[in-house]
Amino acid sequence: MDIGAIFFIVILIFSVVIHEVSHGYVANMLGDPTARLAGRLTLNPIPHIDLVGSILVPFFLIISSTPFLVGWAKPVPVNPYNLKGKRSDFLVSVAGVGANLVVALLLGAVIRFSGLNPLEILASPFYSILVVVVGLNLVLAIFNLIPIPPLDGSKVLFSMLPYRFQHVQRFMERYWLVLIVAVFLFAGTIIIPILSLSFELITGMPLGVYGGAVGTLLGG
Repeated sequence: MDIGAIFFIVILIFSVVIHEVSHGYVANMLGDPTARLAGRLTLNPIPHIDLVGSILVPFFLIISSTPFLVGWAKPVPVNPYNLKGKRSDFLVSVAGVGANLVVALLLGAVIRFSGLNPLEILASPFYSILVVVVGLNLVLAIFNLIPIPPLDGSKVLFSMLPYRFQHVQRFMERYWLVLIVAVFLFAGTIIIPILSLSFELITGMPLGVYGGAVGTLLGG
């Protein structure tokens, strides 16, 4: 594994940690202290690292030159019976995606208002890192919004699903592995157009102008 791959995996790990901590933080605010009592409301990556999702999957995606880079941390424990409020499940579910979007929006604004052109941004180590952080957090947000278990999008979908459609939930939970494999097969087609549009809207610059940096970001 070269230094570039390690660099991307480190940024990915911290991005997924922020994602998971946000779930636990919102759950704690809404009455469930499970994640806090388990010591999971920390940005220290060690308690959150999942060997498969945080290390092996990103490494495999990088070396296999897939058109996207995703990963996950250990899910923070949440006890839904402790949550207070009608839409608590929904709020906890979207908290991780929301955190990734906030990171992308804030750092993307730094790029947008830097006054630099794409070549100047890529010549700057600081702004090059921001490009990667924004891109990875957007990928995580988009990927997690796909409504297939165990992704956050499925929890959002199930929280809004009328009772008469509960059979849909049972079907998706039963065959989630098949569905998630299908997502991985077509994830590039799903993610890249949305990523390109959202990146340009946030930073003010097309994603494609970043050339090699974008290729590494997307595993190419």
